[in-house]
Order: sequence, then C-alpha cells, then structure tokens
Amino acid sequence: MSGLSTPLLLAVLAASVAIVVLGGSSLASTGDRIAQYTGFGRVFVGALFIAVATSLPELGTAVTAAVRDAPDLAIGDLFGSSMANMAILAVVDLRYRQRVLPTVELGHTRVAAVAIGLTALALMSIQTPSAVSVAGVGVASIGIAVVYLASLVWFRRVPSLGTAVADPEPFRASPPAIRWPYGRAGRRGDHGEPTGSEEDHPDTSRGLALRFGAATLAVLVATPVLTVATEEAGERFGISQGALGISILAVATSLPELSTSLAAVRIGAADLAVGNLLGSNAANIAMILVVDVFYRGGPVLDAVDDSLAVAGTGAILLMALAIASIASGRVNRVQRFEPDSAVLLVAYVAAMASVTVATA
Repeated sequence: MSGLSTPLLLAVLAASVAIVVLGGSSLASTGDRIAQYTGFGRVFVGALFIAVATSLPELGTAVTAAVRDAPDLAIGDLFGSSMANMAILAVVDLRYRQRVLPTVELGHTRVAAVAIGLTALALMSIQTPSAVSVAGVGVASIGIAVVYLASLVWFRRVPSLGTAVADPEPFRASPPAIRWPYGRAGRRGDHGEPTGSEEDHPDTSRGLALRFGAATLAVLVATPVLTVATEEAGERFGISQGALGISILAVATSLPELSTSLAAVRIGAADLAVGNLLGSNAANIAMILVVDVFYRGGPVLDAVDDSLAVAGTGAILLMALAIASIASGRVNRVQRFEPDSAVLLVAYVAAMASVTVATA
C-alpha cells in the first residue's frame, strides 16, 4: 500500500475497520442462541466461542505483522488489545449505570485469573529469553497454549459459583429481539411442552453455525488489510511499531469486542458480554503460539523489545481491577455511584500513558 496517497490509505483503513465492526456485531445474538441451544451457558460460550471469534482480528493482525518481520507490532497488538478490552468492560458497565459487573457470574473471575496467569508467563519469557525452541517456536509459546487449552477444560467442568449479589435482579437493558424457546430436543412452549422439532424453526444448529461462521469470516478477511494499512500509516506519521500496536492497532482490532459486548448487554446477556472480553484476553495470549509459528526469526517473545512488558503489566493490573469489580457484589442505583468502573477506566488511561512513554 506504499503507493497509495495518504487520504486513500486512511480510507482503506476506515473501510477495513468498518468490516471488522460489522462482522463482530452479528456475533452476540448468534452466540446467545448457541449458549442456550447447547446448554453450555453464557460464561463458557462467551469465554470460548465468542472470545475466539472476536479475537480473530488480533490473530490476523499479529500473524500479518509477524510475517512482515514486525514482532513488536504483533505482540504489542495482543497486549494492547487486552488493555483495550478492559477499558471496553468499564465503558459497557458505565453505559448501563454500573449494573453489569456486580450481577454477572463469579465464574468470570476464573477466566480473568487464567488470562492474568498467561500474560504473566508471556512477560516472564520476554524478560528472560531462552535459547530453547522447537522448530523455531519458543517453548514459552507452547507452554502458554497448553495452559490455555487445559483451562478451557477446567471452565467447562467446574460448577457455577453464582453471583456476588444474593438473588440479583436479572439485568436486561431491553427486551431481546428474538426469544429463544429451544432445547436440544426441539422447540418448547412457555410450560415446557414440545411444539415442534428444531427443523421447524430457521435457527437450527446448521443455521447458527453458518451465521457464526459468516460473521467470523468477514472479520478474518478484513484483518490483514487493517494490519498493513495501519503499519503503513504509522510509518508515514513516524509512530514506532510498539506504540502503534499497543494503541491504534489494538483499539481498532478490539472494535468487534466492543460491538459484540454492547449488543450482548442490550439483549440481556451480560454474562456473554463479560465472558467475551475476559475470554478474549486469555485467547489473545494463547495466540502467541500461532504468531510464533509464522515468525521466522526464532522465538517471537525473545525478539520483542523489553519496553512492551509495560503493556503486559498494565493488562494484568486492569484485569485485577475487573476481578475486584465483579466480586464486590455492589449493585449501583442512580443516586449511588461506586467508583469501580471509573477507576478501571482511569487506570487504563494511566497505563496507556506509561506505555506511550516506555515505547517512545
């Protein structure tokens, strides 16, 4: 894209961002249907299916950057996206009068703890490079992926922890667009009586998979263009790779998480929204293995500048604050203001300022 004029380059960048947002916005309602159809629950579906789907921009962007021999851009995008996701979490909670975080399941704290642990492992690898690798892939990247996969099994098998609020009032921003009356055996009425097979309704398992796949594909296709356009714009405006990945690129690739989470809360699926954001943070770090496979300069974490560790530390701090907000058990009213989400947002701004100074 080096031959494009600056206005045309910015237009390409805006168009790729728009495609990413549109693709991500259709994932929330489909994910909610999948959660109810399979019986997996919103926490697990949000932390796995939706999180991985909305993390595809980060994956596509990081892989493209790795292929273009830009490891700082690749890892900076993953760390920066984890920070941006926590800012999105605060924005969503503030948008709905701080009635989201205190009412979701405590199981989200498990997801956040795993994301914190994975990020810490990545930071340790950056600070203590190792010459050991497997076919050019760092053992730390492999270990992180193994821990992530094991955590998914853990999420599925452990029982629900309930909520921090005793018998919380179900949060619903607005009535859902479509009521989902299905179980695995087929459609059921208000009193549980069968009213037809699942084939009688357009939302079959195949239809759900096709819609979910189409939205995911749209997001995935747009990400290489987004990466190249952002990298080119950064070079023209004199922005370093690390700062570019942590700030502009990370925010752009986090747009699917924003649109999906807002859409999920609107249909009353707050657990899906929070699971998406925290699960995306865990998925972001697990994706370092894929980035490492495509990076041909040795273990990718060994090639990353030490200054990016500031971004990883910031992500850990923000996720710790999110855990505290979820576990606080305080449901806020209009006349009461608890600073949890506001503190999270302020901490994000402070962390970004520190990252900007470190990577300048």
